[in-house]
Amino acid sequence: MKIEFLGSGGAITTPQPGCRCRVCVEARQRGAPYSRTGPSVFVHGPDLLIDTPEEIKFQLNRAGLGFIPACTYSHWHPDHVMGRRVWEMNKDWRGWPPRDRQSDIYLPQQVAADFRERLGSWENFEFLAAQNLVRMHVLQDGEAFTLGKTRILPVRLAADYVYAFLLEEEGKRVLIAPDELVGWDPPQTVRGLDLAVLPMGVPEFDPFTGARMVPAEHPVLQVEATWAGTLEIARKLQAKRVIMTHIEEPFGLSHDDLQRLGAKLQADGFNIDFAFDTLQVEA
Repeated sequence: MKIEFLGSGGAITTPQPGCRCRVCVEARQRGAPYSRTGPSVFVHGPDLLIDTPEEIKFQLNRAGLGFIPACTYSHWHPDHVMGRRVWEMNKDWRGWPPRDRQSDIYLPQQVAADFRERLGSWENFEFLAAQNLVRMHVLQDGEAFTLGKTRILPVRLAADYVYAFLLEEEGKRVLIAPDELVGWDPPQTVRGLDLAVLPMGVPEFDPFTGARMVPAEHPVLQVEATWAGTLEIARKLQAKRVIMTHIEEPFGLSHDDLQRLGAKLQADGFNIDFAFDTLQVEA
C-alpha cells in the first residue's frame, strides 16, 4: 500500500486568509509543503479515498488522480465532508448517451446516522445516488469491506461519532485515524502496526522549549487530544512508523519546525514523522 497525503491540514488550514503570522506568510510565498489544505488521504492499491474536504478537487488535480472508485468518511465534521460535490466528476457531461461512472461510498454506522442529521450530507448523497454517480454502503460497527486485496475495518474511537480505519493487506497492517483521538485507548486488535497515521493533537506546550502555548483553562484542552496525549497513543500502538497529520494553523509550527521536531523524535528513538501535502509513503 502507498499512502498519499492529499491534505495535511485541519479545520484551520495554512495559510489562513488574512493572517500575517510568519507561518502563513511563508506558506503563501512558498506553497506546498509549507501550505496545508484540508484533511484527506488516498490509499493506492485499494484506491480508497478517505474524506473530502473543501479543497478535494484541487487536491485530486494536484495529485494527478482521476476517477476514484471508492471512498469512506471518518466523521461528519465540515473539514472532512464539505467537498462532497466532487462526485459530480463522475458525470459524463459531453457524451450522449452519457457514460457516467459510479463510486462506492462506504459509511460507518455512526457516520451514516450523522449524515442524516448534519450539514445536509445524506440528502446530497441521495441526490448523487439518484444520478447514478455513487453507490451507498452503510456498514454496521464491526463490519469490514474489501477492495482488491485490502480489507478495511472502520474502528470507532472514544469520541464515538468518529472512526479510524484499519487496513490489512498481505500481512501489512496500517491504521489511518484522520481526527479526534481524545480519550482513546487503542485496543490490542490495532496494536503492532506497520504504519499508523494519527492527528497531531494540540501542542499544549512548546515541543522544543516546554513553554506553555495554550492557557490551562482553554476549553480546547477539554475536547481535543493534546500532543502529549497523541504521543502516548502512538507508544501504545507500537507501530513501526508513525506519521502525524491534521496539523492546524493556530499551532504556529511551520514545515521546517516540524521537520526539526521529527528529527528530534527520531534521535530520541521514536520513528515519528510529520505529513505534508503531497507526501507519499509505502506501508
